[in-house]
Amino acid sequence: MHSKKIIRIAFGVALVAAFLLFWVNGAVGVIGSENNDVNSLYYGVIAVGFIGAVIARFKSRGMARAMFLTALFQLLVPVIALFIWQPTSWGGAGVFGVFILNAFFAILFLSSALLFRRASVLI
Repeated sequence: MHSKKIIRIAFGVALVAAFLLFWVNGAVGVIGSENNDVNSLYYGVIAVGFIGAVIARFKSRGMARAMFLTALFQLLVPVIALFIWQPTSWGGAGVFGVFILNAFFAILFLSSALLFRRASVLI
């Protein structure tokens, strides 16, 4: 597969993940309800990805690093919530469900990172 096509797919995966995270978090909240203050950390996840992309100047090698960092921060949010923030309610999904949902988003960002890394090797 051509590196430009891989880069387009990687950008698509990252944008879909960021959009879904923003949408779910804004509509119902990931941890508890949408009014739970800890959910503001998820906007930080999106900010990490965006700032990383700008610093990388949207080049595939730097984008791979930015998406790896975004996936890591995605996984850290429920850990921060569990041990530091301690929200009053984890919602219907409970702690385990929140960790599973975060893993889903982290896998999307990680997939994007791996695609960017693959594209940087082909260039």
